[in-house]
Amino acid sequence: MYRNVSNFIMGMIMELPTRAKKAREQRQRSRFLAVRRQFDDKTQKMAEHLPGDLSDRRIPSMVLLCPGYPASGLDGLQIPGNKKIEERKLSLIYIPKVVDGTNDFWKSVILGAKMAAKEYNAEISVLAPSEENDVKRQNELLEEAIQNEPDAILFSPSSFTESDELLKKARDMGIRISFIDSYTKEEIQDLTVSTDNLEAGEKLGKFAATLLGPDDQIAIVAHVKGVSTAVEREEGFRKGLGELADNIVDVVYCDSQYEKSRKLTIELMQKYPDLKMIAGMNEYSSVGAARAVKAAGAKDSIQVVGVDSSQEAVQLMENGVFKGLVVQKAFKMGYMGVKETVLMLRGKSYEKNVNSGCELVTPDNMYNSEIEKLLFPFNTLKFS
Repeated sequence: MYRNVSNFIMGMIMELPTRAKKAREQRQRSRFLAVRRQFDDKTQKMAEHLPGDLSDRRIPSMVLLCPGYPASGLDGLQIPGNKKIEERKLSLIYIPKVVDGTNDFWKSVILGAKMAAKEYNAEISVLAPSEENDVKRQNELLEEAIQNEPDAILFSPSSFTESDELLKKARDMGIRISFIDSYTKEEIQDLTVSTDNLEAGEKLGKFAATLLGPDDQIAIVAHVKGVSTAVEREEGFRKGLGELADNIVDVVYCDSQYEKSRKLTIELMQKYPDLKMIAGMNEYSSVGAARAVKAAGAKDSIQVVGVDSSQEAVQLMENGVFKGLVVQKAFKMGYMGVKETVLMLRGKSYEKNVNSGCELVTPDNMYNSEIEKLLFPFNTLKFS
């Protein structure tokens, strides 16, 4: 009898660390979910400060993982409220790769650009195709922007080469050029604000390598073939994988379409039955791949990692589909793009090349307080 009691007590003692860890994780998760429930209300109040024509006057509920500021809390940057520069209002036109209500990355970039325009006394118009791979339409909008002769055109090129001639035309007319997110073959721009995409890819590759065995097969689902972000992220991913890069069996391109990414992923799973990892290179490719793996019930046999995030991506991580995401600071990218452009136009000191940064988010750190600030940046944003 005494031996049984002793064993029972010893068993309880041995379980204490595990129980404490589970309780701590549950408290972290509960706090995380509470913040999420409050987030929509807070971001709706933010909309009152914004200019422009956001379709429903709501900030995307996941300005989220990609938006603006590092986990340390807004990178030391404070939005200056109603303190505007008392000078001529500048005319800016921003042409992103796409305006898509389902893509939180681009919604956050545009939101950051509009907020900076309001704060730094500039008028900004946003012109964009409805699909990210529509280079022809983007160039038509670029031609339209040039005809309007703004002080500056902010541009996120979808092609590495096909916009150069129009950009040269704008520059020759005295229009200043700023690149946001990506760039072109020729150095036409006055400044660039973007993620260091080689770094982002390498971070993803190094993390992916920790999940793989020496012979595990890997496939890449990228977004638009030839665009600088896709090229550099893949290069960085291969570098981060090291010797495991030899295990990449295929690279496919979804043209930044969720459904095409999903279908391509299904084809990859059928073509390579021993596939162990799929890596997405942007939000469309990553989420589309994760949808396919989840639907196939393969989340435990095929590891999914990616770049960018959204509300859906976070839910897919919570459900165990995404094992890791390298998240861009999209809000910061848009905000700094406009801010540095305005400083340049005012003849003030400005940064010619700005790395807006990125962070690796995993199931192990997504509930941490510092990552929470990255997931929900407006909880720390202060107006003065």
